[in-house]
Amino acid sequence: MSITTISVIGLGYVGLPTAALFASRRVRVIGVDVNERTVDTINAGNVHINEPELDMLVQAAVHAGMLRATTVPEPADAFLIAVPTPFQEEHRPDLDHVRAAVQSIAPVLSPGAIVILESTSPVGTTERVARWLAAARPDLRFPVAGDGGAVDVHVAYCPERVLPGHVVRELVENDRIIGGLTPSCSQRAAEVYRICVAGRMHITDARTAEMCKLAENAYRDVNIAFANELSMICGSLGIPVREMIALANHHPRVKILQPGCGVGGHCVAVDPWFIVDAAPHEARLIRTAREVNDAKPRWVEAQIRRAIASLVKDGRDESALVVALLGLAFKPNVADLRESPALQVALALSTPTTVRLLAVEPNIENLPPTLGNVELADLETAVGRADCVAVLVGHRDFAALSRQSLAGKQVLDFTGVLTAPEGP
Repeated sequence: MSITTISVIGLGYVGLPTAALFASRRVRVIGVDVNERTVDTINAGNVHINEPELDMLVQAAVHAGMLRATTVPEPADAFLIAVPTPFQEEHRPDLDHVRAAVQSIAPVLSPGAIVILESTSPVGTTERVARWLAAARPDLRFPVAGDGGAVDVHVAYCPERVLPGHVVRELVENDRIIGGLTPSCSQRAAEVYRICVAGRMHITDARTAEMCKLAENAYRDVNIAFANELSMICGSLGIPVREMIALANHHPRVKILQPGCGVGGHCVAVDPWFIVDAAPHEARLIRTAREVNDAKPRWVEAQIRRAIASLVKDGRDESALVVALLGLAFKPNVADLRESPALQVALALSTPTTVRLLAVEPNIENLPPTLGNVELADLETAVGRADCVAVLVGHRDFAALSRQSLAGKQVLDFTGVLTAPEGP
């Protein structure tokens, strides 16, 4: 059975690029989102998120009649679920969005359809999806893991592996993990992705695919935690951490990452907790890495407060001091503030404070309302007025700062963006 219509549930940072990409391959795509404003924006040919190439892709797909958004699911051959999977208190996974998406599409399923979960999820979630669907549609047969019997609707787990700022390209080029509840589910899911994916399809079962995505992000988190912990140790011992890392990396089998303000974004800062929740006694290293990275913003805040205190000790009036915070996004050169450690630092410094805080974030036009005591400023203005400059995100814009503009100021670079030699 050919795939002529695809429904993407959740039109966020992954769902919308995915929908637009399938539509660009001349497949009819129905995008579904609970936010009416998001739906209206897309149907007008516009986008509500900042991602290179996405605006042109969406505009072309909408104008060609291949992409349409709605708040109510409609029949389709394939349903891709790309909704948030946050965590609750004590870092317990929250699957409410996934379950709501499943329940919303159940009434419009028909024999031959496939349901694919893309949201990063705890191990066993795909099996839950099949059970939820079976409870909602007892008239249809759904797969059971390990059972190769005939089904009416296939179910699979196929996680995204994209980098913000490169999502459109990576959706095409990256390999995909295809984890069906049964081999036939995997094959059916692979047929869907072959429409637009140039990377290889790696077939496995759903549980292995779920764990694979979590392990990928936990691996990155552990390596970042090592660098972040080294930066705090070196700070207490008076050792320049980046020089030390550069020297250590001359070892042929050592490649230490660069430290920063912590870990943010919708994946690495969240997904390892799903492993900890599933195996709390075994996941000791993964838990510790999460705790190290979650603690890093507080350490950064303390360093900035120490710099402010030193200025006051030198006779400066604290209420007259200006601190420039360079960067708020969760990583360099994107506008995404989700789970951003830099944003956490800015918020902590702003409540309460008598110091004037100027934030420089070249990728956004307005500050989040939570930063009520912080002013958004351009780079030249903020640095020119600042007594203390703290680089929180390594945006390329900041690398062009001249050493002359920083002369006489307290400078704290938590990213290494200022350590590169200046050009001629």
